[in-house]
Amino acid sequence: MKIIIAGGTGFLGESLSTYFKEKGSQVYILTRNPKRDHEIYWDAHTLGEWKNSIEGADVLINLTGKSVDCRYNENNKKEIYSSRIDSTKILQQAVDECFVKPKVWLNAASATIYVHSETQLNMEENGIIGDDFSMNICKSWEKEFFKVNHEEVRKVALRTSIVLGNNGGAFPKLRMITKLGLGGKQGRGQQKVSWIHINDFCKAVDWIIDHENMSGPLNITAPNPVSNEVLMKKMREHLKIPFGLNAPVWQLEIASLFLNTETELLLKSRNVYPNKLLKNGFRFSYPDLDNALDDLLRN
Repeated sequence: MKIIIAGGTGFLGESLSTYFKEKGSQVYILTRNPKRDHEIYWDAHTLGEWKNSIEGADVLINLTGKSVDCRYNENNKKEIYSSRIDSTKILQQAVDECFVKPKVWLNAASATIYVHSETQLNMEENGIIGDDFSMNICKSWEKEFFKVNHEEVRKVALRTSIVLGNNGGAFPKLRMITKLGLGGKQGRGQQKVSWIHINDFCKAVDWIIDHENMSGPLNITAPNPVSNEVLMKKMREHLKIPFGLNAPVWQLEIASLFLNTETELLLKSRNVYPNKLLKNGFRFSYPDLDNALDDLLRN
């Protein structure tokens, strides 16, 4: 297959690139800073030579977007919004102009689209979508993505949860704070954490590409969310760290100022279930947190 990954130089993009190359696919990355042969320059908001790479591609994957791991000041809010909307819009323009359009287009989205929920399991069919800065970003992003439909281009929005892997994302930070003895619960600890092992993330993307009946929004998350308290307890057990200091909300507020981030990333309850994947026969290699942590900490 010929696969184009826009914004593919981060943790998820590199993981997908490696995964598909090992399966014999040609992978090209659209990036602002091309450094390798398979990387192509784009600025994520204007048409350029890069659009030729999309012509005749089997798969287009868009992972572009400013990281939400920052303070939500006005400048950052604008950039979080525009980086997602503009890149989706310009890719749509490129796809519109293709003589042979990509067969499938997977666009990044987020499990953060659902409301804070400690009890209700949010599935694609019945998940409650709310109204705040983060949820409105997710809604606008999906609205832009699904605005135009071409019969020959199947579209899937990947509502991805926290992806656990050793090469990036949240897991190296969780491992570090646990080793430092700070691996207690954060806030009340009852907030749910929806997660997925990086290998299952790549496998799920591959599965979606192969299964032509899968389209629309899809939850990309393991079937067993856990509470923050359980997550941190399991981290301590697997790392053999006997204790972990709890962090009340007021401490997290102060720490988030120094770390230039927002407490929402830790305190929001993401209680999400991959109903469409499971109904279509997808099998997780790491359905439970214990399996996932075993694998990640062994490697």
